[in-house]
Amino acid sequence: DRRHGLPFHAAQVSSMTRHVATAEVKGDRAFGLGKGHKTQVLKKNKISRRAGHQNKRVAFVRSVVREVAGFAPYEKRCLELLRVNKDKRALKYCKRKLGTHKRAKAKREEMSNVIVQQRKANLQDAADKKAVADDE
Repeated sequence: DRRHGLPFHAAQVSSMTRHVATAEVKGDRAFGLGKGHKTQVLKKNKISRRAGHQNKRVAFVRSVVREVAGFAPYEKRCLELLRVNKDKRALKYCKRKLGTHKRAKAKREEMSNVIVQQRKANLQDAADKKAVADDE
C-alpha cells in the first residue's frame, strides 16, 4: 500500500519475475541473493487435514454426556417428527433452531440414527425376554 510507504502489495512482489536466478541459501549472510537462514522442511500434516476427525476419548465423553443428560427439548421434538415420517418438517425445525442447513441435515441424520438404535435395542430386549420366557 502506498499509504504505508510500500511500493507494491505483498502478493504482487512474490509473483514478480526476478532478473537473476535465486541462489541457494548459504547460511548466515544478511545480503545478496543467497541471504537468509538455512531451514529444514517439516513434513507434518496440517491441523486442517485432521480437523473434524473425532478421537476415541471425545466420542466416549460425548456418549457419557448424552447418556446422563439425555436430549435437548428441540432434539426430542425432532425425534417425534421423524417418528411420524415428517422428515422435511424435522429438517426445517432443526434449521430454525441450529441456524444453517448443513447443521440441520447433520442433526436430522443423527436423530434418525438414534431412532434406528432405539428400535434395535427394543427388538433385542424383546428377543431376550422371549428367550427367558421360553426357558421357564
